Amino acid sequence: MLTTSRIRVLVVDDHPVVRDGVVTQLSRHGDIDVVGHAADAAGAVALCARERPDVVLLDLRLPDALAVDVVPRLRAVSPQSRVLLFTAFPEHAAVAPSLAAGACGLLVKDASGTALRDALREVSRTGTYRGSATGGAPAVVTPREYDVLRLVASGHTNAEIGEQLGLSVNTVKAYLHNVMHKVDARNRAQVITRARAHGLL
Repeated sequence: MLTTSRIRVLVVDDHPVVRDGVVTQLSRHGDIDVVGHAADAAGAVALCARERPDVVLLDLRLPDALAVDVVPRLRAVSPQSRVLLFTAFPEHAAVAPSLAAGACGLLVKDASGTALRDALREVSRTGTYRGSATGGAPAVVTPREYDVLRLVASGHTNAEIGEQLGLSVNTVKAYLHNVMHKVDARNRAQVITRARAHGLL
């Protein structure tokens, strides 16, 4: 994309104050056009498919989905769109899996209007954003452990999880054991409860 082109941005956040504040900030910059905004994943995917924005500014946690699930859906309907995570919790365990799913970087919500503008320009120009805290504290669980955890929480058996992820049952058990150890859980029900308490689900 040419640096002289206008940057078309889709803003996705379920908090109206945050969403409206971002839109207001971005309207001050002549090279940035907000082509739409959404409060949930379903609306974001529909708008992304229609508008094909250059950058999607995506809240990490939406009412109907986590970013790790939304990123692949956005990229499926608009492969050229870049997804920049937007969160108040840069150390949340969902960050690493969301980046692994195809998000290009992370911007914290307390960033200044100038930082927001510069981040969008960088993503548009280079396809990634390096000025973020993605190298901060490690996630509580690894991306693969997170995949297993989410499927456990959905009620899948180890065999079903293995089939979905292309893993052996023993490997699934090993990942689940690691997660249980990390959140101090003794069984499947407890690991789900404790994972939610840790903000992992």
